[in-house]
Amino acid sequence: MVKQIVWTPQAEKTLAQVVDYLEKEWTEKEIYKLFYSLNSTIDLIKLQPKLFRCISKKHQIHEALITKHNLMIYKIHKNSVVIITFWDTRKHPKTKQQ
Repeated sequence: MVKQIVWTPQAEKTLAQVVDYLEKEWTEKEIYKLFYSLNSTIDLIKLQPKLFRCISKKHQIHEALITKHNLMIYKIHKNSVVIITFWDTRKHPKTKQQ
C-alpha cells in the first residue's frame, strides 16, 4: 500500500536550512544530489515505510540517511508517513531528539 507523505513545518524549515547552506558553501550539483536522493528515499518509504531503521518502536519513528550528512526522521501512521525533521549527522547525537 502506498502511503501519503506529509511534511511538518519543522521538516520544511530544516530542509530549507540545508539548502541554504549548500547554496552558500557548495554548488548546484550538491543540491541536485540532495533532492535526487531525497526523492528516491521518499519513493521507497511510500512503498515500504518500515524499510529504514526504527528509533522508537512505541511511536513508530524511523530515520533514513539521505546523504552522508543528512538524516530524515519520519513517523509512520496508518495511511500516511509524516516527515518530522532533517538532522545534520555531524551534530552530537543527543541533540537529535530535541
